[in-house]
Amino acid sequence: MEVKNNRALGLLTVTHGVNDMYQGAVPALLPFLVAERGYSYALVTGIIVAATGLSSVVQPLFGVVIDRRPMGWLVAVGMMAAGLGVGLSGLVDDYAWTWLAIALSGLGVAAYHPAAAKAARVVGGGSARSMGIFSVGGNVGVALAPLFVALILNAAGTRGTWLLAVPAVVAGVGYLLARRSPRASGSVPSASAASVSAAGVTGRDDWRAFGWLSALAVFWSVPYVVMGSFAALNVIGRFHVSTATGAATLTAFTAGGVVGTLVGGWLAERRGRLSTIRLGYLTAALAVAGVVLVPSLAGVLCCTLLFGTALFVPFAAQVTLAQDYLPNRVGTASGLTLGLTLSVGGLLSPAFGALADAWGVHTVLATLIAVLAVAVLLTLRLPEPSGLVQAPRPVAEPAA
Repeated sequence: MEVKNNRALGLLTVTHGVNDMYQGAVPALLPFLVAERGYSYALVTGIIVAATGLSSVVQPLFGVVIDRRPMGWLVAVGMMAAGLGVGLSGLVDDYAWTWLAIALSGLGVAAYHPAAAKAARVVGGGSARSMGIFSVGGNVGVALAPLFVALILNAAGTRGTWLLAVPAVVAGVGYLLARRSPRASGSVPSASAASVSAAGVTGRDDWRAFGWLSALAVFWSVPYVVMGSFAALNVIGRFHVSTATGAATLTAFTAGGVVGTLVGGWLAERRGRLSTIRLGYLTAALAVAGVVLVPSLAGVLCCTLLFGTALFVPFAAQVTLAQDYLPNRVGTASGLTLGLTLSVGGLLSPAFGALADAWGVHTVLATLIAVLAVAVLLTLRLPEPSGLVQAPRPVAEPAA
């Protein structure tokens, strides 16, 4: 499919990068919180729950509401809330207040994704390539987060977290101004236009297939959250390196996600979405085995990079597949799929934190081999969408 509006897709991609930078900032904050406040692994994973656990419940609800009424402003408001929560997290000493600040950030991320993903499908024509471009904005944001956090906190300590909120405020205000600008109104998708069956496709909702894809999304989420939480701590504890080297390991994981998302979108357009999804999970299982078994720091870094790449190869294909399984409920499909892929793993993170306290981070990473093996089996249950037809093309309205 052809991308309908490159300018609007580019704008949404930029906001995705800023929004997801705060998602990546949370795991990047963890080594600093451990160093300055002495948090245990269990408390660390409690922070992950704050960032992702509430999102797993709220994000699908945002998707349902967005299918029923225009709420395009959530792109900006969600992004700014995500930044505000991270910005406040280091300004309070009490663990409970830190937890609540991170929870606010998670709610902001939850509000952003369904609205932005639905708009991206409209302006991108529903293609995996355009969804890959939109998704890679988020990957870039996540990849830059460890470096951004390290730059600020190495200089200012955790009291400097307020500086991390600045990009969200700037980007949020810029997006709202673009929506109201007469010159830009034609390029920023309105929520009412997006409420029509996205990308001009309609048909029967296949809840059974969507259920299998949602189950697969859970098994994507666990490796994503666990590796994001423990990649840096793994090399710091295993090879006795600095927090900067730990941040570099986390960057390798997230940078691999950028490459994987682009490659996955390209492969899905040429080789098919199901083949791309299966290849990604199989390669990710092999890569995480390398992270666990390779004895050298350089080897672990390379395997972490490969793991991040492989894990994100299926990402754009999964999102567009979910939207095609539920062509009449694109916001719901986006909210559920992105909510599961980016949040449910956080609900399980306390269990992994307790396991890390008892048996070590290395053991936790080893469990991901089994998790991804199950994911590979689940990919075999996914069918191609059927019964899709072309709907009348929506008329874009000036964004309000």
